[in-house]
Amino acid sequence: MKVKDIKVFAVVGASAAVTAGALGVALLQGPASGSVAGDMETGATITQSAAPSTISEESAAPQITGPAPLPTEEQGLPG
Repeated sequence: MKVKDIKVFAVVGASAAVTAGALGVALLQGPASGSVAGDMETGATITQSAAPSTISEESAAPQITGPAPLPTEEQGLPG
C-alpha cells in the first residue's frame, strides 16, 4: 500500500468514528426535562343517564324530496 492510500483510509475511518459518536450522542440522550404545559385534558364530560325502557320504532324520513334548486350564482347564463 502506498502512503497516500493509508491517508485516505485514515480520513475515512476518522470521519466514520466522528459520525458514529455524533449519532450515539444524539440517539442516547435522555428525555427532555419535563413537559412545559403540564397535564393536558380534553375537556370532555361524561353524564350518566338511564337507558330508554322502550325501543322507538319511528323511521327516519328526509324532509326534502327531489333535487334541490341550484343557487343563483351556479345556474349559469340566462337564455
